[in-house]
Amino acid sequence: MNYTDILIYMRHEVTLMAIIIVLFIYDLAAGRRGRSRFSAVTCCLLLLQTAINIIPVQGTAELFGGMYVYAPMHSAMKSMLTVGALIVCLQADTWLRRDDTEHKRGEFYILTLSTLLGMFFMIGAGNFLLFFIGLELASIPMACLVAFDKYKHYSAEAGAKYILTALFSSGLMLYGISFLYGTTGTLYFDDMPARIDGSPLQIMAMVFFFSGLGFKISLVPFHLWTADAYQGAPTPVTGYLSVVSKGAAAFVLMAVLVKVFGPMMTQWQTMLEIVIVLSITVANLFALRQTDLKRFLAFSSISQAGYIMLAVIGANPIGMTSLVFYMLVYMAANLAAFGVVSIVEQRTDGKVSMQDYNGFYRTNPRLAVVMMLALFSLAGIPPFAGFFSKFFVFSAAFRGGFHLVVFIALLNTVISLYYYLLVVKAMFITPSDEPVPALRTDTGSKIALALCTAGIVALGLASCVFEGIDALATGIW
Repeated sequence: MNYTDILIYMRHEVTLMAIIIVLFIYDLAAGRRGRSRFSAVTCCLLLLQTAINIIPVQGTAELFGGMYVYAPMHSAMKSMLTVGALIVCLQADTWLRRDDTEHKRGEFYILTLSTLLGMFFMIGAGNFLLFFIGLELASIPMACLVAFDKYKHYSAEAGAKYILTALFSSGLMLYGISFLYGTTGTLYFDDMPARIDGSPLQIMAMVFFFSGLGFKISLVPFHLWTADAYQGAPTPVTGYLSVVSKGAAAFVLMAVLVKVFGPMMTQWQTMLEIVIVLSITVANLFALRQTDLKRFLAFSSISQAGYIMLAVIGANPIGMTSLVFYMLVYMAANLAAFGVVSIVEQRTDGKVSMQDYNGFYRTNPRLAVVMMLALFSLAGIPPFAGFFSKFFVFSAAFRGGFHLVVFIALLNTVISLYYYLLVVKAMFITPSDEPVPALRTDTGSKIALALCTAGIVALGLASCVFEGIDALATGIW
């Protein structure tokens, strides 16, 4: 290993660390006028980083004695998460221009990119020690972001619930990793399968590990923090938490279950069957009762996590492809929905109730159409990209022989269609004497919503995207 290998195979991490250092210096050196351009500087740097790293380096590599591993699929996943972070930064600009947050712009962007760096280390880890360091680097700054509006009651409460649950889940996961080390004598992913024999301690280690990542993905029964944290966190942070953080954790979960716990596939597939059915069903039933849009999208996010696990349970290359494609489509749809909610919330002094969206189309037709497309994609209505992403995860689970789980998931899709259409009905059909007034959208939010809308419409029709991901997924196996 030499410095050239590090620059080639750790391009995402190196360039992101450089961006964080540049932003830190910029925050210290820039005056009040310079800080007003913080969002533009950050977005330009992230765009440049994406352009530099968008084409994966072919082949695989191991660095630092095998603690860090590189595969082209890792590079594609990191680029996707970077695009998600870029969209969130575009959406956050208006919120950060408020009087009570204007002086904290640098903190917000540095914390956000620090969590992203932690996710990169999680994805590239070939050793449980580096994986856990990445997990903590992603989790602790995230708690600061959730509590960013610390003088607001809901944000402080959300931050407390998130950090406490994160601490317990991390402790539980570390306990499970200690069992693995005790029974196998190694922390390297590649060395463990030959020493996994399905002993009770190893089964307990697998359950504890899954519990820790189940918290990050918001799977039932590890979901109890989700609705409160989503409601209390600033809306751009909620969007980031629901998509970027979840995507990294889901990708790593599948990789570890297949690489490390492959000899115990029967046990973890049985566990996943139960979790998938519970996550989709419980989340759908609770989503039907919600009137706050952020809590509504929180339970929608829990349900979507169950669908993501359908790609994991098959433990096959098409499952990895389906997972990454699903996360790409889900990122476009969910960030579009949260983008509209953020615009309305910032310009109407906090309106987030579903009732507030009655007659929304009359005064804000463009935003209403974007929200409708996002909800249709989340529901899986053709011809939008969400239909194809659901079809692929169903196919992956069906090929694995989990026919009953797929059938239950299909029934739940019908239920989810009903509650997604409730929001569409409020915007387009239900009249209101005092609808939300016509809103002006800032340039950053317009660009973000345009990118998300293009993804919702085009990703399902551009088969080259799925085929490209499939080629990379074949390489990782």
